[in-house]
Amino acid sequence: MTAYGRSKIEAEQGLAGLADASFSPTYLRNATAYGSSPRLRGDVVVNNLTGWAFATGAVRLQTSGRQWRPLVHVEDICRAFEVILEADRVLVHDEAFNVGRDDDNLRIRTVAELVRDAVPGSEVAFAEGAGADVRDYRVSFAKLHERLPAAAPTWTVAAGINQLLDAYRTHDLQLADLIGPRFTRIARLRELMEAGAVDADLRTVAVVAGPGRPWLTPSTSRPADHAVRRRLDPSCRWA
Repeated sequence: MTAYGRSKIEAEQGLAGLADASFSPTYLRNATAYGSSPRLRGDVVVNNLTGWAFATGAVRLQTSGRQWRPLVHVEDICRAFEVILEADRVLVHDEAFNVGRDDDNLRIRTVAELVRDAVPGSEVAFAEGAGADVRDYRVSFAKLHERLPAAAPTWTVAAGINQLLDAYRTHDLQLADLIGPRFTRIARLRELMEAGAVDADLRTVAVVAGPGRPWLTPSTSRPADHAVRRRLDPSCRWA
């Protein structure tokens, strides 16, 4: 299990220990997100494969493509949060819900073929060194659909691919944006670390204003003002 996965489990366990009459946590275990949004992620599988196909004509697989992955549109994730917040406490108190659709447990290769079919002239290709991926799993979403039917996702992966293509055309997506710090989280974190915007623990440091974009100085404090946080990443939204 990855450190990321362990952190999720430990967070749920810690919060569950605090659940009582005055504190009612609910745990939403989202499938892998996809779809267009103002804060696009270019490094999640559907967005990435669609972006590569649009920008280069190659639906570029970084693994063998045999792995299963549960998928869910970002809009459906938001709807699930909204429904949970408004639900009767008895339905959601100290409960965990997988967010997604059973029909969107797909092999990565199947997603690549859906992208290929949506992008004329594109072909499925493998990145150099593509191989196995330990992230290979399917998930049941029955609990969410049965207990909170209003939270059931409505998007399909095929519809999400078409939505992404519309957004990529509108904004003239370039490969450099897709794989660079604008839309790729690891590249963005590296950029922020190199600039001194975050420390080794990925905590933000104090901001000193400068021309163009902020210059940063080491500090143990964290800016609480959301306006300060926004100034750190003005380039990470659609123009």
